[in-house]
Amino acid sequence: MRAVGIILAGGNSYKMKELTQKRAVAAMPIAGSYRAIDFALSNMSNSHIQKVAVLTQYNARSLNEHLNSSKWWDFGRKQGGLYVFTPTITADNGYWYRGTADAIYQNLDFLKRCHEPYVIITSGDAVYKMDYNKVLEYHIAKRADITIVCKELAPGEDASRFGTLKMNDTMRVEKFEEKPMVAKSNTISTGIYVIRRRHLIDMIEHCAEEDRHDFVTDILIRYKNLKKIYGYKIKDYWNSISTVDAYYRTNMDFLKPEVRNYFFKEQPDVYSKVSDLPPAKYNPGAVVKNSLIASGSIINGTVENSILFKKTFVGNNCVIKNSIILNDVYLGDNTYIENCIVESRNTIRANTRHVGEDGVKVVIEKNERYVL
Repeated sequence: MRAVGIILAGGNSYKMKELTQKRAVAAMPIAGSYRAIDFALSNMSNSHIQKVAVLTQYNARSLNEHLNSSKWWDFGRKQGGLYVFTPTITADNGYWYRGTADAIYQNLDFLKRCHEPYVIITSGDAVYKMDYNKVLEYHIAKRADITIVCKELAPGEDASRFGTLKMNDTMRVEKFEEKPMVAKSNTISTGIYVIRRRHLIDMIEHCAEEDRHDFVTDILIRYKNLKKIYGYKIKDYWNSISTVDAYYRTNMDFLKPEVRNYFFKEQPDVYSKVSDLPPAKYNPGAVVKNSLIASGSIINGTVENSILFKKTFVGNNCVIKNSIILNDVYLGDNTYIENCIVESRNTIRANTRHVGEDGVKVVIEKNERYVL
């Protein structure tokens, strides 16, 4: 084994608005029956990285529940396995994770006890497929201290919510700006890093001594002239779900056949926790066009260009267009929903209308489902 994996899944994204009130961003449902962290975990498993630590913190209940068994990603093995670390109070530490570097620092014992020479750090909120071994080979060939996986954004896309970087001809990183107000470059960091384990331990310990807590600003940006930091460009699909709009767009991408085929019909596969549910049921009168309907759903109305997650009930004469309906939602009769994300376990009363006029609307209704 050449590398150990760390997935940073503890952050709270205020840009996700109400969607992260009861779950972590890494536990956001994607494409009908997956969660965001499944993509990072599947990539680790497919790259034969057998020891993976997931650092969780904010609203971790649903994420911990999702990770309660490691067998789905094939981590139930004698060597290695899946480790889930939440902040613990110890004799010399009484803090939550105060940043990404601090999260690694509080679990430094895990890294010190590993014997793998390299560490692959990734975030739990990105949707992509990648063989980390190729990045590792590149890292070794370049004799880099740190390798950052980066991607060229299409013109017109907003780069200011990412870290942007500029590289020279040899792909060495010369400039790195974290979430700039005005992005000067459209090459963004994807939040995937390869680094030597000993180096990482040294740098994290230095950070902690100086009371610094963030991996990007306190390690990458401060050390960029001291250490050899290289970029590794990817061309394949990659998307982060850090805002409501990005989450909506990423899910809607799965309605495109080429994206769907890339993730679900081509090797290597993406794995997730399996739930025992019957297949979706379409009653007479149901009209469904260009939509993803997850198992356990019952459809009576019209659904167009939408994604319905598990156990959704759509009543008679309902119309759902360009929307995302999360798990276990009950939509009463004659409901009209367009350009919305409906929060999970909601009950939408009959004859209700929700339309996202400017941008995507997040619908949360706390109605009683069963009235005696």
